[in-house]
Amino acid sequence: MRVVICGGGVIGACTAYFLSRHGVDVIVVERTEVAAAASGKAGGFLARDWCAGTPLDALARRSFALHAQLPEEIAGDWGHRPMTAYSGFVADDNDPRRNTPSALDWLSDGVVIAQRIGTTETTAIVHPQKFTSAMMNAAIVQGAELRRTRFTGIVRDGDGARAKGVEVDDSIIEADAVVIAMGPWSLLAANWMSLPALYAQRSPSIVYDTGTHVSADALFLETKIYGETTSVEVFPRPDGSTYVTACPDTGAFPTDPIDVRPEPNSMKWVEEISGRLSPLFRPEKIIAKQACYRPVTEDGLPLIGRVPQDERLYVATGHSVWGILNAPATGEALAELIVEGATRNVDLAPFDPARL
Repeated sequence: MRVVICGGGVIGACTAYFLSRHGVDVIVVERTEVAAAASGKAGGFLARDWCAGTPLDALARRSFALHAQLPEEIAGDWGHRPMTAYSGFVADDNDPRRNTPSALDWLSDGVVIAQRIGTTETTAIVHPQKFTSAMMNAAIVQGAELRRTRFTGIVRDGDGARAKGVEVDDSIIEADAVVIAMGPWSLLAANWMSLPALYAQRSPSIVYDTGTHVSADALFLETKIYGETTSVEVFPRPDGSTYVTACPDTGAFPTDPIDVRPEPNSMKWVEEISGRLSPLFRPEKIIAKQACYRPVTEDGLPLIGRVPQDERLYVATGHSVWGILNAPATGEALAELIVEGATRNVDLAPFDPARL
């Protein structure tokens, strides 16, 4: 069996890995680089039970377990680390808590830690770009092929009922099954298949060099910037860098992922907010200013499974902020569905593309 996966992000890489474990001939089509979009610029935060009570719960729990298991199976170091998570806020200038020392000594006074919301048993982190690359490399070691070329269409059989491969820049790649896993750019395949609406959440972020001065604590804070309340997320990584993101919004995204650029005002706001959080977040310590677009569906649930009316065409996208977390279980379940016709650990029915 040959499967072509369109997209070299974390979903495509994990699907390639688990398909290759089944002995499938896998070809991954990626126009730019592995983890070039959100898979390389996300925070990498993992939570075991933050989706409890929702259709995502089983997927998240299985994926969290796989994240802990994969470092024992795959070569490479992508910074998987258990961590604690806290919620809180930045006190306003007229708030009496403004001059109160923070509970974490690397934070500025006035950053109020309200409560612990995750423990080292329930929350963790990975470096998303390194994780995605390691999964892709592991798939290649098991026989998968990575082709740097541009997806331009789906090839169908004579009556048009079934996919039989994909068109790329200068050729056709025949396959027994095709997986579309291109984040919000999966919409590029809408001309060849019935796909529900996809939107994109833009997330600007800055990565700082903070060395060993920052504790292994993820922060979910609220602050005000120019009169508007915004959420701030801070994720320290084992490699000595700390990721800060704030001011997410939803809007149009460029037709080509290579054209994604951080918007200047957003970068200015994230940098200003970061400076309020800690004296470690100084301009000269900036490693990267970046932005990414996360795929979002109308009901907030991913699209994972067979595309309606085509038994050989599959899609895996729409994971929103949980793409890095849920990628391993998505890849595992999709590989089982393609090869065996059913899944073992996660019921994909809530994510059936036909629901929308």
